[in-house]
Amino acid sequence: MDKWSNNDIFIIKNLIEENTALANALENSRKSNLPESEVSSAQGKFLYLLARIKNAKRILELGTLGGYSTIWLAQAVGDGGIVVTIEHVKEYADVAKQNIECAGFSDRTKIIQGDAADLLRKLIEEQTEPFDLIFIDADKPSYSQYLNLSLQLSKPGTVIYGDNVVRNGELGNQNSIDDKVIGVQRFIEDLGKQEALESTALQTVGIKGYDGFTLSIVK
Repeated sequence: MDKWSNNDIFIIKNLIEENTALANALENSRKSNLPESEVSSAQGKFLYLLARIKNAKRILELGTLGGYSTIWLAQAVGDGGIVVTIEHVKEYADVAKQNIECAGFSDRTKIIQGDAADLLRKLIEEQTEPFDLIFIDADKPSYSQYLNLSLQLSKPGTVIYGDNVVRNGELGNQNSIDDKVIGVQRFIEDLGKQEALESTALQTVGIKGYDGFTLSIVK
């Protein structure tokens, strides 16, 4: 086992209390043959704490998968809060619905299934109330598009988190032909050009490998 994973296991063992709802969500996702691409429990706790620090009551998530991160965020918003989560793949959305219902958070979670860009435009057209925190964890080539649309669903102080942007260290490879790498490169370039945002990015290592995330706040 590499040091990164060993350290992550130590951190999780000592700091992360993964409750039954979260454990059941992972187990059901594995039984349903969903990809093992959800955030780690340490990352889930980080999102939870970020939402708590922000006192977020309205959260938008792009990329539900089996609802594991959704449950972390639903725990953070508390009673009266809402997590609106968008998933393109119907089978994933169906599993997420099961997991969220089992966790007892159906009342503070809204799953919308379909194309994320189309659904974001619909939320904008409906003049949806701005969100406190937006978690982007969907298809990487579309990250810049999601950013532009998400800004229209934001307000001053909204936190925007972009996941999986370092791509196993390939982020800085200007010769990459991987559309996912090219997508996150464009996303970070666009973050830097946005006068409405203050942004940074951090690299991460652990049981999920070598990756990283961006963190932005709307001015």
